[in-house]
Amino acid sequence: MELLETMLRSISAFTLMMLIARILGKSTIAQMTYHDFVAVITLGAITANLAFNNTISIRILLTSLLTFTGIAYLLMFFSMKNRKLRSWFSGKPTVLIQEGKIMESNMRKLKITLDTLNQELRGKNIFNIQEVQYAVLELNGSISVLPKPESQPVTRKDLHLKNQSEPAFPIELIMDGDIIDANLQQNDITREWLHSQIKKKGLSIENVNYAVISSNGNLYFDEYKDQIEHPVDKE
Repeated sequence: MELLETMLRSISAFTLMMLIARILGKSTIAQMTYHDFVAVITLGAITANLAFNNTISIRILLTSLLTFTGIAYLLMFFSMKNRKLRSWFSGKPTVLIQEGKIMESNMRKLKITLDTLNQELRGKNIFNIQEVQYAVLELNGSISVLPKPESQPVTRKDLHLKNQSEPAFPIELIMDGDIIDANLQQNDITREWLHSQIKKKGLSIENVNYAVISSNGNLYFDEYKDQIEHPVDKE
């Protein structure tokens, strides 16, 4: 009977974790930000006790499991609604290399060594650190790299360009419909200029979900209404 109970509890624990994973969504699995990491560790510990710890009643374990699931879901929900909360819960991307210079202070704060940085760069097929223009540690722990112009692979579009300007770091102007004033101030961009660019595109500020000046200097806008007749939504 004890073995049978353990089997049933293990099956129940596995089923519950599958349901919780579906509720929390793919982003939790893929990104693993600070609060995602805490939620996964805690839920895993509770589920493990549910599977084999016969000294604790199933009712108490289920209550604890559902409570932590609710907390994780609410944190994810409020993070999506509020950029400041998302920044506090999940953290911010950190620049490790800027304009070809290693940011030692940022690396010390994150306790990242040069060996680790070089290892991550090799994972991006970059074996010479001097080829890197920007390197950013993302929220999920991965490192995004922008190579210097002379180290970037040639594309079909490049073959038709005579003069290539040096790439700059992308500047996010609007996120989740909110203007990022800090980025405007750091780059001497006024709200009036931003509004004028939005107007040139035939848009209104209320319809813009995301706006960014890309590394090649182009201004990109994403509307809330995508105007796609048959959007692709693959599970």
